[in-house]
Amino acid sequence: MQLCGVLVLFITMTTVCGLRCYTCTATDPRSCIDAKSCAVIFNRCFSIRVEGYDLVTKGCQTSALCVAPIDCCEGDLCNNTVLTGPSFIVLLVSLAVVTQFI
Repeated sequence: MQLCGVLVLFITMTTVCGLRCYTCTATDPRSCIDAKSCAVIFNRCFSIRVEGYDLVTKGCQTSALCVAPIDCCEGDLCNNTVLTGPSFIVLLVSLAVVTQFI
């Protein structure tokens, strides 16, 4: 019974605390498993890959600062490693171009 109470408290606190994003600076995007609740001023999660250094940074951001090369998304933990939207389209186009030259 105490476990159920703890789970309800955790779910309630997660909802009250607002947006949650993965946060890290790492060379492997799959290693970004730490998540935190964002401050009230942040309404987006972000990911940015630093080319040449093979580095990925993830965290919380405001929509006003979501400009290229920063990839922003809405919703809890949306900045995971799954390719969606524009990233997926870029991957498909790149794959099509590469297969034309092979």
